[in-house]
This record gives sequence, C-alpha cells and structure tokens, in this order.
Amino acid sequence: QVQLVESGGGLVQAGGSLRLSCAASGRTFSSYGMGWFRQAPGKEREFVATINRSGGRTSYADSVKGRFTISRDNAKNMEFLQMNSLKPEDTAVYYCAATGLFWSGSAKSYDYWGQGTQVTVSS
Repeated sequence: QVQLVESGGGLVQAGGSLRLSCAASGRTFSSYGMGWFRQAPGKEREFVATINRSGGRTSYADSVKGRFTISRDNAKNMEFLQMNSLKPEDTAVYYCAATGLFWSGSAKSYDYWGQGTQVTVSS
C-alpha cells in the first residue's frame, strides 16, 4: 500500500506560479506510475498530468500543456507538479495518485490517492 500526502497549494494571482509536492510512503515508490488530477467545485475530477515509473515519460492534458511540468524523485519518494502561467480556470483541489500501471490518464486506473491540496488563482 502507498500513502500520499500533497503540499504546496495556496492562493496566487493569475500569471503566477506554484509548485505542488507529493510525498509517498509505503511500498516501493518507483513501482508506480504517478499522476496529478484536479477537481473544481461542481465539476468532475479531471486528468492533469502523468509520469511513468522511471520519470522518463510524461503526458499532459491539453489545458495545461506548456504551462505545467510533472516530475518525480524516486530516491526521495517524491512527485512534483510545477505550475506556471496560472489562470483562474486552474482553480481546483489538486490530487496526486499512484497506479500499478506504467502510467495512465484515467482516474479509474489509479489505486491510491492523496487528500488533495487547494489551488486558488485570482484574476
């Protein structure tokens, strides 16, 4: 089993940056593909980015491509999401998640979830 804890959320003005972190504990972190998802009020949870087990491959939602960067440090059991050029529509609770698959853009593929961290972007 894997326990995930996100941090780094907060309030930022449009155009600003935030870096989210996800600390993992439990079974071998490098055995899991990792992802970030977000959920805005009244909306379904949506895919943001995913990274494979080694960190060598990444994939992004079109809405964040070119602005967000997902990364991981397997030696420290950490996953990150660098968010630049933030927009008000990026406002949501952001979740990190772990999958036993190589990687995945589908929330249904993920077995473990963090509690979420709030990101609010003001206009």
